[in-house]
Amino acid sequence: MKSRIPVVLLACGSFNPITNMHLRLFEVARDHLHQTGMYQVIGGIISPVNDNYKKKDLAAAHHRVAMVQLALQMSDWIRVDTWECEQAQWMETVKVLRHHHHQLLRSLSPEEGPDQGTAVSPAPAAAPELKFLCGADVLKTFQTPNLWKDEHIQEIVEKFGLVCVGRAGHDPKAYIMGSPILRRYQHNIHLVREPVQNEISATYIRSALGQGQSVKYLLPDAVIAYIKNHNLYSRDSPQKGNGTRNSGAETGQGGPATAPLSSP
Repeated sequence: MKSRIPVVLLACGSFNPITNMHLRLFEVARDHLHQTGMYQVIGGIISPVNDNYKKKDLAAAHHRVAMVQLALQMSDWIRVDTWECEQAQWMETVKVLRHHHHQLLRSLSPEEGPDQGTAVSPAPAAAPELKFLCGADVLKTFQTPNLWKDEHIQEIVEKFGLVCVGRAGHDPKAYIMGSPILRRYQHNIHLVREPVQNEISATYIRSALGQGQSVKYLLPDAVIAYIKNHNLYSRDSPQKGNGTRNSGAETGQGGPATAPLSSP
C-alpha cells in the first residue's frame, strides 16, 4: 500500500438531504480505486452547495451541513467541508476543486520552525491526488449545451480526474465516447460499477416527506430525526419553495438520483 498514490475523493452537490446513496458512492469508489492496485484512498470530502444556487426547495446550508455531519458520525474517513457554502456567492465546481487541491498542497508543505524558518517535518513521498466523485448522470450533463464550460470540463478531467459511479439507465462509456474532451482524457476517468443498484433519490425523499410518508432506511436515522425536529421538507415547512435558478446559465446539480452529484 505504501507505493500507491494517495487519493482524496471530493463530492459536490445539494445534499438536500443527504441520503444513504450519497454515502454509498464513497464506499464503492474507494473499493474500486483500491482494487486497481494503483491508489490508496486516504479521505473523502462532502461539499454542500452554496445557498445562492437557489434551487427550488433547497434547505439552508446550515441545515444541510448539520445533516451531513450527522450522517458521517459512523464514517472514519469522510468529512463535510463548509468552505463552498460559506462563500458570498455560488461557486462553480471547478473552483471548489481548485480550492481543495490548494488546501491539500498546503497541508503537505513542510512547517517552518520558530527559528530561522527551518523545516520541522518532511514532505511525503507522493502528493495526494484530488478526484471528483460523481454519478453517471453527471457525466451525461457534460453534454448539455451551456451547462458546463468546456474549459472547466477539461480542467476537471485533465488536472483532477473523475471517479464516476454507474447508475441504472445510464451508459457512461457512451457519454465518454460522445464527448471529444472526455474521450481525450478517458484514461483519467474511472468508471465504477455499483453491484447493488441503489436508486434512492433526494427528490423522492423530499416528495415523500411532503406527503407525510416514511423515509426510514433511506436516510440515516439521525438525519430523519433532524428533519423532523426542524420541520424540513414538510408541506408547511418554511423552506418549501425557496428559490429557483434560471435555466440556460451554468447550473448547479444536486446528487445522483436527485440531481447529479455536483454543481457545475
